[in-house]
Amino acid sequence: MVFEYAPAPESRSIVDIKPSYGLFIGGEFVDGGGTSFKTVNPATEEVLAEVAEADSDDVDRAVKAARKAYDKVWSKLSGAERAKYLYRIARIIQERSRELAVLESIDNGKPIKESRDVDVPLVAAHFFYYAGWADKLAYAGFGTTPLGVAGQVIPWNFPLLMLAWKIAPALACGNTVVLKPAETTPLTALLFAEICQQADLPPGVVNIVTGAGATGQALVEHEGIDKVAFTGSTDVGKAIARAVAGTEKRVTLELGGKAANIVFDDAPIDQAVEGIVNGIFFNQGHVCCAGSRLLVQENVADEVLARLKRRMATLRVGDPLDKNTDVGAINSAAQLARIRELSEIGAAEGAEAWSAPCDLPTQGYWFAPTVFTGVTQAHRIAREEIFGPVLSVLTFRTPAEAVEKANNTPYGLSAGVWTEKGSRILKIADKLRAGVVWANTFNKFDPTSPFGGYKESGYGREGGRHGLEAYLR
Repeated sequence: MVFEYAPAPESRSIVDIKPSYGLFIGGEFVDGGGTSFKTVNPATEEVLAEVAEADSDDVDRAVKAARKAYDKVWSKLSGAERAKYLYRIARIIQERSRELAVLESIDNGKPIKESRDVDVPLVAAHFFYYAGWADKLAYAGFGTTPLGVAGQVIPWNFPLLMLAWKIAPALACGNTVVLKPAETTPLTALLFAEICQQADLPPGVVNIVTGAGATGQALVEHEGIDKVAFTGSTDVGKAIARAVAGTEKRVTLELGGKAANIVFDDAPIDQAVEGIVNGIFFNQGHVCCAGSRLLVQENVADEVLARLKRRMATLRVGDPLDKNTDVGAINSAAQLARIRELSEIGAAEGAEAWSAPCDLPTQGYWFAPTVFTGVTQAHRIAREEIFGPVLSVLTFRTPAEAVEKANNTPYGLSAGVWTEKGSRILKIADKLRAGVVWANTFNKFDPTSPFGGYKESGYGREGGRHGLEAYLR
């Protein structure tokens, strides 16, 4: 039976998008010295606002404001005093949660039910969690001395959540920050700047400079930065590692992934199918730890695929602000072109594509949820990060083969294991070269749990007690 859903759109009226935005430096919104760029709604291609593009002089102003705030105010406060500001920010995020969720979906393209029920609650939770650590650093085991000024660069897939992952532990440890959001998704970071003002955060403790790659490069290479935190592509991460080599800057990198979701023949198949769908189609597959490789035991592969395709056929693709939507818009035209290119390569290499039957909107950037079968380890779609709603399916016969195939990747960010045997989960997890291994679930996050990768997925951990280490001397 197919259920028809009446549209249930969330109202945009709660969000006040300004025609233009400046930079947030020293507690105030200021004009940038460079040019400006447009931020676009990926679901409609509507221009939302003109945003200042920070040049090197702007970055220098922001770093100096952060240094002044660190030297004269923030590093002088006790942990308990810093915690008060973090708690205040967390409560304001909760109070303005609907506004933040709607703006995130408009600017990013993700379904409102994800930004409302996952992203924003986790953002508030991170600030609450690290507020609790601010006066207990002596018990964390990493020292109590902050590094100074942190330069932070975040991606477009989770704009507000990545901001929280970066800013909350940095402030809790006594650092000040200069953060650069992705050029395609700057609006919730700029709304967060307003929240900092509302919370009476001392000027200069948080500074936000918008722009593209050149802005990020100017921030990373600035001599006044003590710590670099980056989440994004592996290629850019490598460039950052080279840029800071030979300096005293501390660095954490959370980069790409090609996670394996391993399904054994004794797994609860319907539950596993839900985990597979959540693993790859959540946030349109724009997830660094997405379960983009399905490794399924050979003797249940046909049944798993049949149920998976039946489930994919029920996914609703469309308006991100519709509360019924499961899969929203691809974030940008450039990312859509990348997904299409790799999908065409997969078909040309002999893999068989099947896409969920759905009517895609004529405006905006869209890609139907797709699964490739007949994939081998040599296929590019099994090795390269597609960063979209595309799943590659491989089979295995034995646990040893599953581990070998799962680890046969330059990445090592996450993995999932589906089986009813707890002993098998522990044995497999111990052999997987992945920073996070989920058991009979996928994409579960909590501020108390550290997250990070191995190999080309980067180094350092964010979240949990271990997330404090990157911001303490």
